[in-house]
Amino acid sequence: MGKVTYVTEEGLKKMKEELDRLINIERPAISKMIGEAIEKGDISENAEYDAAKDAQGMLEAKIAILGEKIASARIIDESKIDTSCVQILNKVTIRNKTNNATMQYTIVSEHEANLKEGKISIQTPIAKGLMGKKLGDVVEIQVPSGKMQFEIIDIAI
Repeated sequence: MGKVTYVTEEGLKKMKEELDRLINIERPAISKMIGEAIEKGDISENAEYDAAKDAQGMLEAKIAILGEKIASARIIDESKIDTSCVQILNKVTIRNKTNNATMQYTIVSEHEANLKEGKISIQTPIAKGLMGKKLGDVVEIQVPSGKMQFEIIDIAI
């Protein structure tokens, strides 16, 4: 089985809703498209049929991947989150040592990442650089434009 995915209860609920939508709405819609393409006759040169079969293959792969992620999901007990060092679900405030700009990010699982909401995936270079660090630590993080230094000025829940 794949790797364990840590998610919040809310994150798991969203994944289950997405799987439900794929199975109960997308899958029947694609089956209907395939059925309509078959009714048009010769499927050997039917672009609609080919497109629908491709879409079906991609959908089934998505369903399988999401199903596996849900099966391997472990809910994070939010009451046990510690703020002595940076870990998943912490809200971390960092200051860019170059320009003194401060930023606040919540470190979440890949499925819950949403930059507009300030939620960054634990897989990002910034999150990886912050993990395990303590208040006041200065971390050097490799970003596309080079190395940047950030000071951790707050760790919260």
